[in-house]
Amino acid sequence: MENLLTAILINGLLLGTLYAIIALGYTMVYGILQLINFAHSEVFLSGAVVAFEVFRLLGPAPDAPPGSGMNPYLVLVIALVVAMLVCGTLNVLIERLAYRPLRTAPKLVPLISAIGVSLILQDVIKFIEGTQGRFQLAVNVPTAFTQTVFSVADNNIKVRDLVLIVVAAVMLFGLDRLVNHSRVGRAIRAVAQDRVTAGLMGIDANRMIALTFAIGGALGGVGGVLFALKFPNLDPYSGTVPGIKAFSAAVLGGIGSIPGAVLGGLVLGLVENLLGVISSFSLIFPKLAFLGAIKAEYKDVGAFMALIIILIFKPSGLLGRSTTEKV
Repeated sequence: MENLLTAILINGLLLGTLYAIIALGYTMVYGILQLINFAHSEVFLSGAVVAFEVFRLLGPAPDAPPGSGMNPYLVLVIALVVAMLVCGTLNVLIERLAYRPLRTAPKLVPLISAIGVSLILQDVIKFIEGTQGRFQLAVNVPTAFTQTVFSVADNNIKVRDLVLIVVAAVMLFGLDRLVNHSRVGRAIRAVAQDRVTAGLMGIDANRMIALTFAIGGALGGVGGVLFALKFPNLDPYSGTVPGIKAFSAAVLGGIGSIPGAVLGGLVLGLVENLLGVISSFSLIFPKLAFLGAIKAEYKDVGAFMALIIILIFKPSGLLGRSTTEKV
């Protein structure tokens, strides 16, 4: 029982951390534009594809002896930097071409545009990798990241798990310093609060919005690289489900709230892992035999049901604030 609960906690926190990083991209864009960037799931996937290409080109060959090739940690740093640049630039282009011309349009129009961009990016990834005969992408993760560092109650903690936690902590700390303790962050928050007044104060709203998209895309790129380390088998549609779950985490925590995105990701990750093994509780507690009918395949359904239940009692999310619209 102790081992099972420890496994739920560890795996839930790791998965939740990944959701939180992706959710930050959604919540930052919504915080400044009140726009749901549904193309963010494909931006995140682009980061995973960048990781695939970097590890393929710079990592050791699959049949190479251990220790050969470039230092795996250096390869990881290169993958993270390239993914941040590629995904940040991609997100800025999306904002400039698909969202900026529609700012004054009804809110449904940018939403349709976001879905269209998402489908286009899926096909672009499919085309780029398909022309090379690669439809299923198996990331060449160096063995250094798959080695066990230590065990907690018979649950192995691998190097890539520690990398996920460390990189996520660094990114969250850097984001907090940027948004809450810098002039750029104050400008971004000013534009989010009142774009017109911020412009009268000398703040270039378009520049701050583009910067927000760049930061959100860079976070998505980091999430994509970490996702590729954790789940190395990819395809052009691998970003859809994690993207939806990360968006759900942002809504759960309070869309527009950075701490809310983190909390929502952790809660969703824990709930999902709990529901994935809940049938095992029927073996430990015979009186709960009915739980044996809940299969691991239902964990996604259960996670979204938990989301709905929480939002019924707190529609603004766990850390969200209710807003009053003036008429």
